[in-house]
Amino acid sequence: MSVGSLKDLRTGWFSVILNRDLKLVFASNLAGSFGDGLYSYILPYYVVTSLGAGSVEVGILYAVANLVAASTLFAAGRLADRFDRKKIMIAGWVAWVPAPIVFAFAGNWLQMLPGMILWGFWLGGPTNTAYVATSADKSKLASTFSVLSAAWSFGYVFSPALGGYLAGTSGMSTVFYLAFSLYATAALILAFISSQRARIPQTCVSAEKVSFLRLLRKKKLFRLTAFFSMIMFILMLFRPFVPQFLGEVYKYNDFEIGVLGSICFLGSAILGLGLGRIGDRWKKKHALALSLILCCSSLLLLFASDSFPVLAVAFFVTGGSYTTWSLMGAIVSPLADESIRARWVSVPQTFSMLSSFMAPYLGGVLYSLSPYFPFVVAVGATSVLAVLVFVKLPEE
Repeated sequence: MSVGSLKDLRTGWFSVILNRDLKLVFASNLAGSFGDGLYSYILPYYVVTSLGAGSVEVGILYAVANLVAASTLFAAGRLADRFDRKKIMIAGWVAWVPAPIVFAFAGNWLQMLPGMILWGFWLGGPTNTAYVATSADKSKLASTFSVLSAAWSFGYVFSPALGGYLAGTSGMSTVFYLAFSLYATAALILAFISSQRARIPQTCVSAEKVSFLRLLRKKKLFRLTAFFSMIMFILMLFRPFVPQFLGEVYKYNDFEIGVLGSICFLGSAILGLGLGRIGDRWKKKHALALSLILCCSSLLLLFASDSFPVLAVAFFVTGGSYTTWSLMGAIVSPLADESIRARWVSVPQTFSMLSSFMAPYLGGVLYSLSPYFPFVVAVGATSVLAVLVFVKLPEE
């Protein structure tokens, strides 16, 4: 990133877009994502090489995490519309704190399951989205979500490489313990943000009774949910198997895989900020379609060569596809009344996770047939979805 870009990020986005509370959310995301990035990118490879799992078992572990996430999202939305959103956001990090400790003591892939269950608690998903949508400048919503998503990406820029290095020199236990401390730091930072409760008009007596199925009957929300569910299914079909592919097919080691992961999240940070601006200047769905095109292009580059320079470009480009979740929040959240915003957002988030529940398992089956199969399917699917999003996705 150039000096000019960094200056623009500091003086432009931080001073204009992010208020005090959102700056603290940015800092929390940065700390937590750095801890998460230490091990999350190489975790599938670690489970295979150190804990005796195969590609199908890796798929099962990630399917469990996705199922837990899907089951907690709407509950989190209900809590966020009834209680202080600040406390729910803190609880989201607290649920993650023990997960790396469980991973550190796991002696086989089955013993990873309790940690994957904890890792699947996404209490902060709809809560963060509602908190940001309420706090942010509505004319810069896509940029705000992209900047906060970039905090995650910046945290991942160096942490996968550092995690890979520490895994090779000190062992994965060191990596897991460090992640534990950074998760705790992320929770602590959020203790200093302002409280926020949903504003329910005195005339609105039914807001508390709005159910999941009643929200899903809204035609526009149903269509948005269908689109994001398809997108997340395809992304989760291949993502858990990228490190394994690099290790088994292209023969890269832990550190090299970690470096490529860092490049991926550097691309996510830089391209994500650009996609946010595109979303605010034109349409948010155009930014989403472009992120899918970047994903498709990166997979084609992955097939093209096993040389590190080509892969570095591929992984930088694929970073653009990591903005899907933040763009979902920017597209969906403005369509809801403040009194039900967290529950409204939780509907597409829940179905996105439910749809991706079987995706890692199916990806594992495809990978066991041929390491190239999950990626071939993803190339075709992302290209089709990019066109559909561009012409059919409903928006404001």
